[in-house]
Amino acid sequence: MYDVIVVGARVAGSPLAMLLARRGYRVLAVDRASFPSDTVSTHYIHQAGLSRLKDWGLLDKVIATGCPPIRHLNFSYTDIALDGFADPIDGIDAVYCPRRTVLDKILIESAAAAGVEVIERFKVTDLVEHDGRVVGIRGTEGDGTALEFRAQIVVGADGANSIVASKVGADTYRGAPGGCFVYYSYYSGIDWGMHHRTGFGRQQFASWPTNDDLSLVAVMRPREKFRDFRADPDAGVNEIIDAIDPKYGEDLRYNGTREEQFRPMLYPDNYYRQSFGPGWALVGDAGYHKDPFTGWGITDAFKYAELLSEQIDEGLSGRRPMEEALADYQRTRDEQSAGTYELTLSISELTLTPYYDSVFRAAAKSPAYTKKFFGLIAGGIPGEEFFAPQNLAGLYAEVDLPESDRHLTPA
Repeated sequence: MYDVIVVGARVAGSPLAMLLARRGYRVLAVDRASFPSDTVSTHYIHQAGLSRLKDWGLLDKVIATGCPPIRHLNFSYTDIALDGFADPIDGIDAVYCPRRTVLDKILIESAAAAGVEVIERFKVTDLVEHDGRVVGIRGTEGDGTALEFRAQIVVGADGANSIVASKVGADTYRGAPGGCFVYYSYYSGIDWGMHHRTGFGRQQFASWPTNDDLSLVAVMRPREKFRDFRADPDAGVNEIIDAIDPKYGEDLRYNGTREEQFRPMLYPDNYYRQSFGPGWALVGDAGYHKDPFTGWGITDAFKYAELLSEQIDEGLSGRRPMEEALADYQRTRDEQSAGTYELTLSISELTLTPYYDSVFRAAAKSPAYTKKFFGLIAGGIPGEEFFAPQNLAGLYAEVDLPESDRHLTPA
């Protein structure tokens, strides 16, 4: 009998399991993959996410893999350019974009080192229930052996297509359709630093350095263009980069070498799911997902895995009823993530509303507010502060934005 079973052992599941094991609980973590293994990902870890790794004693391990530090960011939205970097957060003055083959292996090994029992290549097929509560899981190992495990609580950390969410019938109570697709791969021979460039015509390219002297290069367009793009993605990548910044298109064409296959992905829908119930909880993309455009998936997985570990501890220790503690987890997650969720939905269609156009256009003209923009991106400045109407009014006055463009609220 375990205290906790965690289904899914990547960026949400392994930290959750590790933190609970460090508190002395008996934890089982299962995953259908074996590690190291890849998964579609932005790779990007914001300073706020790196702060969690630092607190857990894992940041140095990520850095030691040779993943390059990034200390300058280049953002553009059509003709608006914002270049710079945030102030340090918890002493962290860089961001990192590790390969998931690297990061997830570190996380699962750290969970095992904390005492978590880990079973790889385990496919969960059903949940065990008793008197209306989830009390365990059923599944099969890689060799087909059927097994059943029991626990006081089962947590689904198994992504957007969570088997746990499906089996408990977790309802979506807030959502919006995904708008775009992404194609990315890894290239040698280029050294661009970090770029996040949205051009005219609803298209975007992004690039950042990662492990093994490679750069991840990604492009995005609306979903309806996905079928045509698939016919010749190499040409499509260059077409988009040429349109946004021909200098980088030329460099990729003549100096870049694609080293791996493309990873295509239609953006999953955006949603909040009911994330707790009798004997179960959801964390990471299993419970809450937003478009990868803002790159907050890994950081949020870390942040809310830690939050859930604290609330499960409250319940298991008897300090509070478990469902009361889990309700606090969902409420706090929703409150803290609301700003990122709304911002992501507003800009992930690869266009800017008049409000965001005004805000970012004005911020680009103010060195002080540009610094605040990167603080917002890093997780060091809350959206409530950055987008406060009184602060925007001061910004618009500072840069003498035309009165007709001084939008203070999104509506």
